[in-house]
Amino acid sequence: MKTIRIASGISALIMGLLASPSALAGGFMLQEQSQVEIGRAFSGAAASADDPSTIFYNPAGMTELDGVQISTGATLLFIDSKQQDLGSDITRVTSGPLFSLTNVQPIIGNNGGNPFKPVVPVPTTYISAHIGKSRLWLGLGVSAPFGLKLDYAPGFFGRYDSLNSKLLTIDVQPSVGYRLSDAVSIGGGLNVQYADAKLTNALPSSNLILTPSDSLSELSGDDISLGWNAGVLVKLKNGTRFGLHYRSGITHQLKGESKVSVFSGATLLGSSSLPVRAPLRLPDSITASLSLPLDAKTRFMATGRYYNWSRFKDISVYLSEPVTLVTGPTPIVLSPSSQPVAVKEFDYRDSWSLSFGIEHTLSEKLSVRAGGMFDRTPTNPALLSTRVPDGDRSWLTMGVSYKLSEHMTLNASYAHVFIDKQVMNRTDIVSGPNPLTTVTTHSQASGNVDMIATSVTARF
Repeated sequence: MKTIRIASGISALIMGLLASPSALAGGFMLQEQSQVEIGRAFSGAAASADDPSTIFYNPAGMTELDGVQISTGATLLFIDSKQQDLGSDITRVTSGPLFSLTNVQPIIGNNGGNPFKPVVPVPTTYISAHIGKSRLWLGLGVSAPFGLKLDYAPGFFGRYDSLNSKLLTIDVQPSVGYRLSDAVSIGGGLNVQYADAKLTNALPSSNLILTPSDSLSELSGDDISLGWNAGVLVKLKNGTRFGLHYRSGITHQLKGESKVSVFSGATLLGSSSLPVRAPLRLPDSITASLSLPLDAKTRFMATGRYYNWSRFKDISVYLSEPVTLVTGPTPIVLSPSSQPVAVKEFDYRDSWSLSFGIEHTLSEKLSVRAGGMFDRTPTNPALLSTRVPDGDRSWLTMGVSYKLSEHMTLNASYAHVFIDKQVMNRTDIVSGPNPLTTVTTHSQASGNVDMIATSVTARF
């Protein structure tokens, strides 16, 4: 049992919980799980089956790989993101038996700078092995399918919506592939996924005389949960391949704490915390891919993918253990229940992506590729957040593979991502009920991404 000595801190904690979880509410899925696929805009995905990264996109594709193969690499993301204040404000409404006073003030602050680090790495490693002369293949993949890291500058005008956001996932995927016939293979895997999140935002004072400075809200938690994936690969005699792959959703029960720190200027006056848990529902997806040979050296590829983001309706925060509000002969204890202490709605929409690519073999050692993709954002326009400055994305990519030897290939890719501008105008309750304090964050987000990806594939 955990004791909180200042009962009034509970109100701020719950409002802090309501303000924090939006970090988990945008386009934080990382497409960059294969340095080769980046070069053709992921158009090969479930059908290309030309290196061990097929473990992520369709483990049935392992049946096209000889012997033991290892592919390891990283993608470097160079993200440019900007926020422009369009008139954010704070409203405080004080009510009495015979009166109601409303005070509206503009939020003063800077634009937060570029919240992303100069370079954001996304590493991957895959290994596949054909078991003897059997029809069986085994594989293992290690990747980071979801992630987010933003840090706005102190004094950011959107600080009541977000300041710092971190979401890290590590996915370990043991997989199996089996060749049913020369034309059909199946495969599947278990996804053991670790998730760790830490989110902060400022809380405005409800009493400008007693506590004129902002408070700081912090929500953190982690979890390990399981998912699964399965796929089928069909190969025709002319070399055409069809791939279909399903990846299950994963529901994490992030367990940690919510903490609010109260300041007077730079001086910490005190802090309170709650032990909490928050379900994080990550989407399932279906991928369909085509790989079509145009001649002996050139092939065309296309992929469509559907994401079930609509299962992500909200983030509900629950107490994870009893909390004592008042000690003494008649203590007051707040106990965990099936009812959340805070709920924030997002109403995500299902989304989709469509990509096309082409690959050409120039010589025995050198091949080149290029592609394009449209990726629709799942975010609800009415519930945008500065935590995830996301919009519809258009990709243009190119790549190259060079055989260093019979047993080793070097892969490199470049991509540029155009992100549509988005205007957010949302109002959140941050404290209450008297005075009732609300924050309206009204801003325009713009940005783009450049990425450089390299990997090495070794064959034994």
